[in-house]
Amino acid sequence: MQGEASVAELVLRLYIAGNSAGSRRAEQNLHDLRALLDNQAWRIEIIDVMRRPELAEQAGIIATPTLSCEHSGRPRRIVGDLSDKKRVLEFLGIETGDDP
Repeated sequence: MQGEASVAELVLRLYIAGNSAGSRRAEQNLHDLRALLDNQAWRIEIIDVMRRPELAEQAGIIATPTLSCEHSGRPRRIVGDLSDKKRVLEFLGIETGDDP
């Protein structure tokens, strides 16, 4: 009765540009977030726009790093290295019950 069906369908796509410091930080922060919420059913995709520019163009990504949360509702996006975990979780609408 938790009503979290949309969380089970959660797809997080992190768009990065190569091996830059910002890309590496965003990727590490995303993995840290996933560890924090290890009970969540997330599918995470890392898309390097340097290697797959067509995917960034199709998604309308104009800055990196960008995290896109895609599920049955409208996609939500946040730009940056994801270092403010509380802000990222609030933006994505994910409640942990803890303060990250």
